[in-house]
Amino acid sequence: MRGELLIVTGIVLIMIGFMLVFLGTLISAFSQPQEGNVEAGGVIMIGPIPIAFGTRKGVTMAMILAVVLMALWVILALLRRI
Repeated sequence: MRGELLIVTGIVLIMIGFMLVFLGTLISAFSQPQEGNVEAGGVIMIGPIPIAFGTRKGVTMAMILAVVLMALWVILALLRRI
């Protein structure tokens, strides 16, 4: 019974996520364009080697987020062993 509830909850949360992405896309598509600078960046991790792309500010933020997420993963992996 409890396992079924978790499965249904997970499916509902995934569906809500898809709906929010779809609504955000629609709102963005029909809104008035605003002038301004676009800052974007990303990081692709291939093993221990990071590949960064984008503008300087975007890459900096993406690298900081990647380091934080890697540290969080290591901490959670170590806590699981205890």
